[in-house]
Amino acid sequence: MDFLFYEVIDKPLWLWLMFLTIVVALMMFDLGVLHKEDHEIGVAESLKLSAFYILISIAFGGYIWWAWANGTLVTSDGTNPVASYFQGYIIEKVLSIDNVFVISLIFGYFAIPRKYQYRALVWGIIGVIVLRGIMIAIGAELVSNYKWMTLVFAAFLAFTGIKMLFTQEGEADVSKNPMVGMVSKVMNVTKELHGQKFFVRQPHPVTNKIVFFATPLFVALVVINFADVIFAVDSVPAIFLITTDTFIVYTANIMAILGLRALYFALAALVHRFHYLKYALALVLVFIGLKGFYSYFFGKFDPYLSLAITIGIIAAGIFYSLWKTRDGGDDGHGTEVKAAE
Repeated sequence: MDFLFYEVIDKPLWLWLMFLTIVVALMMFDLGVLHKEDHEIGVAESLKLSAFYILISIAFGGYIWWAWANGTLVTSDGTNPVASYFQGYIIEKVLSIDNVFVISLIFGYFAIPRKYQYRALVWGIIGVIVLRGIMIAIGAELVSNYKWMTLVFAAFLAFTGIKMLFTQEGEADVSKNPMVGMVSKVMNVTKELHGQKFFVRQPHPVTNKIVFFATPLFVALVVINFADVIFAVDSVPAIFLITTDTFIVYTANIMAILGLRALYFALAALVHRFHYLKYALALVLVFIGLKGFYSYFFGKFDPYLSLAITIGIIAAGIFYSLWKTRDGGDDGHGTEVKAAE
């Protein structure tokens, strides 16, 4: 059993296996028990399931605190893993809210019924686990070998935050997504859904031979994962400015993503209530970017102060959004919105 203690990216193999086992167990429980039969998920069920995932994430944060306190877990950069994990988790969670609108557009474009959407989102986690792992590994390698990359990440985040403050939101056109055309070119795709199936066997329209066809549900899954990569361009640099410990970066990202799938249906119904959260998130990105410059030139910024500032800005954005959109108030675009039913 000595192989379990081999170092893999600065952490023993057993620690990585433990986390991945938790993720796989949650997915199996979700798909095999909670959602064995496809059904339309309402706001109440979405909130309950999200609360469950948040509790799991907090419990894992508690384990990180325990392991750090007894010396089992030591970060590669000497940062406080508890504050870093929760700050990274919160930032990733809020950044994920932007994903909701895009995911909703993708499902709408492919006419995916609500009862099949959750299964597609859960299976999408597998792609996220792999793709985020690759991006984080690349980021860790860059930061490890080129310290000045911290300044690049900091400048990118600060610029992104400032751009978010002053750029008007535009509606995405799913049909122009390069993955839509690419999948259609390399695979046979059915015109209609086949229930919850991603692939089916049926006669080819030209050769009449029985071949595999991808369904629109699979194409939607591919496009959603591609969109997640685009969103990760913001979130991965953000958390690397909090800590460069790969284990903390990866676990915070994945824990937040796991919960997003559960929260999606509630957010999709209530997203108009959180318009001003975009500006709070922009300020957080600017703050993290400036903190990156400070840490590079003057030393580490107090991790608990950084966590408190992040929570304070986001909480202010949430409460201000809820207040402005109360009883069908202004949605931030000068129009009235209806209160969530």
